[in-house]
Amino acid sequence: MGSVGCNFRCLHCQNYSISTADPQSSYLRELEPEQVLFKAKEHNCQGVAFTYNEPSIWHEFALDSAKIVKKDGLYTCYVTNGYINEDPLKEISNFLDAMNIDVKGFTESFYKKICKAKLQPVIDTCELANELDIHIELTYLVIPTYNDSLDEIERFCSWVCDKLGETVPVHFSRFHPDHNLQNIPHTTMKTMLDIYETAKKIGLYYIYLGNVSHGDYENTFCSKCGNLLIERQGFFVNFKNIDNNKCNKCDNPVLIVNDKYTKQKI
Repeated sequence: MGSVGCNFRCLHCQNYSISTADPQSSYLRELEPEQVLFKAKEHNCQGVAFTYNEPSIWHEFALDSAKIVKKDGLYTCYVTNGYINEDPLKEISNFLDAMNIDVKGFTESFYKKICKAKLQPVIDTCELANELDIHIELTYLVIPTYNDSLDEIERFCSWVCDKLGETVPVHFSRFHPDHNLQNIPHTTMKTMLDIYETAKKIGLYYIYLGNVSHGDYENTFCSKCGNLLIERQGFFVNFKNIDNNKCNKCDNPVLIVNDKYTKQKI
C-alpha cells in the first residue's frame, strides 16, 4: 500500500514522481482502512507492506489498517526512512511485524546535503524498533563519492553490531543515476565487493548486495558453517537446507521469520 509525499527530499530519489506528487494527483483514489484487508485477501497476500512513499506521514491510516490486518492474522511491514518520533512508533509497534529501514548514509553532513534531513532520528528509530521486538532489516544505498568510503561503512557496520546485533540483515544496494544525481555514475562492483568484505570483517552475519547481477550475494548462508540456506533470484525464493529453523548441516539456529504473521500481538 502506498500514497504520495515524503518528509525527505533526497536528491537521488528513484520514486520522485511519487514522493514529490501533489495529494490531488489524478491517479490517487480514496481507500478506507477496512479495504486494505479486503485488497490483501483478494490478491491472496500473506501480509501488507506500507511502502513506495514514506508510511509515517500517513501514520493514522497505516495504524488503523494495521490493526485490522493483524486481527485477521496477516503480517504487516513498514518500508521506511526511519524518520518517525518515539510515541507514534510505540503506538504502532504492537501491530507492526517488520520494518525495512533505509539508513541512507552515516554522517550528518550527508543527510543534510542529500536528504534535507538528519541522521540521529533515524538511528534512534532503528534502536527503538529493535527494542520493541519489531523485526528490522537495514538498507544502505551506496552512492559513489558521497557515502561509499570504507571508513564510513566500518562505522555503520560497527554501530549495527554494537547497538542492534550482528544478526540484523543489512542490504547494501548499488546506486544508479536518478532524479537530481544523474551526473553520478553507477557504483562499481569492486566497491560493492569491498563493502561486502568489510561488513563480514566487522562481524555482520547476514549481508546482501542489491541491484547487482544474480549470484551468491542475494543468498542466505549459515553463519556457522557457510551452508547455503536460502537461494534468491529476482522474486523467486528457494529454501534449501533449513529444518525446523536450523541449518541441516550443523544444527545452527537460523534467525528467520516464517510464521510471525499468524501470531497476533493485539
